[in-house]
Amino acid sequence: MGPTRCLALGGLLALAGLLEGRLVSEQEAGFGECDRFFYAGTPPAGLAAAAHVKICQRSEGAERFATLYSTWDRIPVYSAFRAARPAPLGAEQRWLVEPQIDDPNSSLEEVMDEADAISSVNNLGSKQALHADYLGSEYQTGQLYPFSLSSDPDTATFTLTNAAPMTPSFQKRWYVNLNSLMDRALSPQCGDGEELYIIAGAVPSDLKVKDKVTIPEFVWLAACCAVPGGGWAMGFVKHTGDREVIEDVMVKELEKLLPFTPQLFQNNCGESEQDTEKMKKILEMVNQVQDEERRVDSEGDSGTLSSMRSTRTTLLPPEAPGERSSLLRKLLGFTATPFIKLCQLIYFLAVRILKYLVYFLWYVTKQVTRGLESCLYRLGSATVSYFLTIGEELASIPWKVLKVMVRITRAILRILCCLLKVVCRIVGIPVRVLVDVATFPVYTIGAVPIVCKDIAMGLGGIISLFFDTAFGTMGGLFQVIFTVGKQIGYKITFDNPGEL
Repeated sequence: MGPTRCLALGGLLALAGLLEGRLVSEQEAGFGECDRFFYAGTPPAGLAAAAHVKICQRSEGAERFATLYSTWDRIPVYSAFRAARPAPLGAEQRWLVEPQIDDPNSSLEEVMDEADAISSVNNLGSKQALHADYLGSEYQTGQLYPFSLSSDPDTATFTLTNAAPMTPSFQKRWYVNLNSLMDRALSPQCGDGEELYIIAGAVPSDLKVKDKVTIPEFVWLAACCAVPGGGWAMGFVKHTGDREVIEDVMVKELEKLLPFTPQLFQNNCGESEQDTEKMKKILEMVNQVQDEERRVDSEGDSGTLSSMRSTRTTLLPPEAPGERSSLLRKLLGFTATPFIKLCQLIYFLAVRILKYLVYFLWYVTKQVTRGLESCLYRLGSATVSYFLTIGEELASIPWKVLKVMVRITRAILRILCCLLKVVCRIVGIPVRVLVDVATFPVYTIGAVPIVCKDIAMGLGGIISLFFDTAFGTMGGLFQVIFTVGKQIGYKITFDNPGEL
């Protein structure tokens, strides 16, 4: 399992802009679970910058050390770790990159090989150094926290966020200095070393490798021993010249040499309780290391360097094959870099095209879904309205039939009434005739005209009654037929509107 890392909430979120809707300062963020690598669980104060990323370096499910990384210079500001432990032999050097530095939206939470990251990380190399940036130059990837001081069974220290450009000779001297100081001066004067806190950093210069990775002006080391009643604090500085000797300084003096003048240890590592006797012993051993380094410089033989090496020197990180390659290998590196960038560009374009294609398909699907929903809603509304109208018509049929029956009954009664009138008139004619005959002698002469008139009127009345009866009967029948036909036609119209 490769080393995993979690980006602490710090500079990266300041670059992104927000964390839960607000900017996060360095003091608020911390390094999460990696705060234990700092004295009193407090990282150095005063190094806040927008381009600084806080990283909790992890491997095999455990925190190994903490790094404050500058995405502007593409080198670490510092790496913090606890007392060193003997490192295992035979570790393979594999320089790793952090996906979330270049792509904050990446779901990859573990560091990965640079070759694998090309196809899975957007904008790879835009904010962090790559191993390809060192190819063809006189500089190598030098670890601030060397593998030889690590107890990590894996390769957590081989991440490029823990590396800065160093010449091969300076890199070897830096590793030897750290190993010698740790074995001969620092660890022996801090009990069993459990309370020894180390911070190793680099101060950038104005020079860069391939105009990308900043070359350090000098590297530094700060140590804090937090043993109760016997603690101490010490600083060291080493300039990047090949003949420069490591210098010992007090922590306060070291802080003045660093950008922003930070406070490396809270309360200056318990300054009021520091053991001056132990510090004197440390300075004696440091003087021995310095004398040995000066002797090596005077002899001018790099082979003499072996006389300075401690038991850890055999555990120095192996040189990468690319760093000791021939001119042909360097040329291959130069030719491979454009192809790598081209692959990055093609992958970026393919991802963007696929992304917008998915967005387009989603938009089309959304519009089609909305259209279907609208059609189904209208169809449902029309169906409900149709059945409601049919129900209303069916419910009104009994009432309309009753109205027709009432009208038919009224027509029949009117016909009967007319018939009774005719009968009465027919019966009433003989009675009047008999009365007139009986009174004939009196009214014979005078009544003849009247009688004739009455006869004529009676005959006219009979004829008029006959026509009234006939027309009344036919009118009633036509009214009944028209009412029934109208209802039947109305029903047919609603049942077959298309045919009409």
